[in-house]
Amino acid sequence: MGMAWPFGLSTGDKVSLGRVLVVDDEDSIRSVLRMMLTQAGYDVEEADDGGKAVEVLNSGDNPLMLDAIICDIRMPRINGVEAIAYFRAQYPSLPVIVLTGYHDEPLASSLRRQGIVEFLEKPAEREQILASVAQAIAGRRISFYP
Repeated sequence: MGMAWPFGLSTGDKVSLGRVLVVDDEDSIRSVLRMMLTQAGYDVEEADDGGKAVEVLNSGDNPLMLDAIICDIRMPRINGVEAIAYFRAQYPSLPVIVLTGYHDEPLASSLRRQGIVEFLEKPAEREQILASVAQAIAGRRISFYP
């Protein structure tokens, strides 16, 4: 089968709800999010810092084959704030969800003004993460149809 337009790929009997890029320097967090999102019907890409996330996003023929990004803030090399600035500048229609272990209301407010869709603190509930991803992807789909 081909594409399930406008987003998600169909592979046999399985139709993906969308592709999510998980950006976190902790292997265990990425693993838990991959399992959670995969079980819920999403395809998952991973990156362990902002630099790798930019590489993943720009790889392939169509960088917008991602439907949402879940991004940590405190990471080595290129941190989440720098990565989110890049995502918002280069791919403004791509929804970004922040998932961080640090409470920082001024940063949360600043990132919301920059256009992130959600600022979640670890440990976030499974239902909260899945609802945020579903809402972000649904909002993106709506924005493509004026």
